[in-house]
Amino acid sequence: QACDEIIDGKLNDHFPLSIWQTGSGTQTNMNVNEVISNRAIQILGGVMGSKIPVHPNDHVNKSQSSNDTFPTAMHIATVLELNRRLYPALNNLHSALKKKSAEFSTIYKIGRTHLQDAVPMTLGQEFSAYAHQIAMNIERLKTSQIRLSELAIGGTAVGTGINAPKDFGKFVAQILTELTQVSFLDAPNKFEALATHDTMVELSGALNTLAVSLMKIANDIRLLGSGPRCGLGELILPENEPGSSIMPGKINPTQCEAMTMVAAQVMGNHVAVTVGGSMGHFELNVFKPLIIKNVLHSIRLLADVCNTFTDHCVSGILPNTSVLARYVHESLMLVTALNPYIGYDKAAEIAKKGHKEGLTLREATLALGYLTEEEFDKYVKAEDMV
Repeated sequence: QACDEIIDGKLNDHFPLSIWQTGSGTQTNMNVNEVISNRAIQILGGVMGSKIPVHPNDHVNKSQSSNDTFPTAMHIATVLELNRRLYPALNNLHSALKKKSAEFSTIYKIGRTHLQDAVPMTLGQEFSAYAHQIAMNIERLKTSQIRLSELAIGGTAVGTGINAPKDFGKFVAQILTELTQVSFLDAPNKFEALATHDTMVELSGALNTLAVSLMKIANDIRLLGSGPRCGLGELILPENEPGSSIMPGKINPTQCEAMTMVAAQVMGNHVAVTVGGSMGHFELNVFKPLIIKNVLHSIRLLADVCNTFTDHCVSGILPNTSVLARYVHESLMLVTALNPYIGYDKAAEIAKKGHKEGLTLREATLALGYLTEEEFDKYVKAEDMV
């Protein structure tokens, strides 16, 4: 009953400790032990602080050490937050991007490499890349979760399992699996489970990779939506709120900007986790509170921002078809389609003439006399180049 009350948040006021404590999390572990002990004593009608009939060390902490309970709690918390918060948010974002990819599958646009005009593609193809990025990130996170499911409990102080019964860790993992409906396993090497947090660093690395992907996606979308008169203007972004306190009617890509700030924060968190993970001196890593604080912060930030980005940006994105069509018509890079017919050098000459004299690709080709109108119209079709 005492433990259930803690889980339900009824005793939150009794956990005042900062993460800036001993690196094993011993203060927090004893905080939990003492709250469980005293609440159990209170429920049983005893005197709080008497340690009778429930002792914080002899009973609550029996067969355990801070050195194995704290890393076990780290893994449990991380796995549950991934499953309950981040995966649902990423699945929603992936679905929204995939839906937009299908909606935009017949809308042609000019691709860009090196920030310069390139050959045509569809807007749907561009969005398919974003959707696949998210799908790959989900896979990376789930791969990391396989190792996160291995728990240190049963290793006690240094990994030998002193003062714990045989198979204690295996038994606890089974109980936790039943309670959470998420698979947990007994770590095969308790010494590694206590001395290192490589798995947490790996998971943080996957979160960092997700942040990299989200930074790219958000930047692309806000740049493609820049304007409305003097930017690229290929996308019409949802108008969520006024963008300026001085310029009337201005709309800013706020959801994209929020996403990029979260991505930057997650990248910073990963640096802290990386340093913390490297501090596994001998038989115990002593940066545990810092590591779990930053990993959970990253998971929660990413989940929250993905939900708002999906609902208030991606789902409402529209193509600016007139601008997209104009860019396709004006682009000189469709000249690439002529390479098989007139060769690279003549095609390059056409592109240079068009750029220098402000001609369309068709006008430049006809002016140089390399193709007839019928031949040009036959060879240069955006739909045949994607």
